[in-house]
Amino acid sequence: MEKKLKAFERLLIIMDELREKCPWDKKQTIESLRHLTIEETYELADAILEKDMPNIKKELGDVLLHIVFYARIGSETNNFDIADVINSLCEKLISRHPHIYGDVKVANDQEVKENWEKLKLKEGNKSVLSGVPNSLPSLVKASRIQEKARAIGFDWEKPEQVWEKVQEEIAELKYEVDNHTTKEKIEGEFGDVLFSLINYARFLDINAEDALEKTNKKFIKRFQYLEVEAEKTGKQLSEMTLAEMDVYWNKAKEL
Repeated sequence: MEKKLKAFERLLIIMDELREKCPWDKKQTIESLRHLTIEETYELADAILEKDMPNIKKELGDVLLHIVFYARIGSETNNFDIADVINSLCEKLISRHPHIYGDVKVANDQEVKENWEKLKLKEGNKSVLSGVPNSLPSLVKASRIQEKARAIGFDWEKPEQVWEKVQEEIAELKYEVDNHTTKEKIEGEFGDVLFSLINYARFLDINAEDALEKTNKKFIKRFQYLEVEAEKTGKQLSEMTLAEMDVYWNKAKEL
């Protein structure tokens, strides 16, 4: 523990020095750091998907730097400092885990989630869904909405029911497309299909965001193989027929 505390103290000292002496660090505000924080978070997410432990360690450090940076800026305006941030977090964790720090009994992790959402409502949240950030990517937001609804018992009972809903939504989308209705209606049905698929993924214990990103990476890898092989023949992809490209694409799938 002493080693960890010393490391954290060292980080705080360095942050203070940078804020006081570095022209770039002195210039930053909470607003100017926001987009950089989002970028760092995505880089951490990429490293996690790749199971790249050295990079995970690095990216965690970058995220931690931003947390300390925000706290330093907050201390300059007497709004909060890093101690306030940590103590507030500790109090929340204790109050949200009465099965650890109180006499509440839980049978499994699902009951922990349900208690968490009930406690948030008691703390003043007007809606179970109010904790879902508006700026979340839509795929992640849909998953979080569904998880929070499930925590208070609003959910399907079996995966089969959800799959039936997926098929129902696909049929409704196909109807709108086949009948050449408005783009707005088709878009609405397409959104319903995606939402129901994300719901089904949750019942299969699959993270829809992770699944799609892995498919993105797989496509990129295969497409770049296609580009390399086309270059070996002295052709551009735009000069090749679809049949020619399919030959290399099928080879890429075997890798």
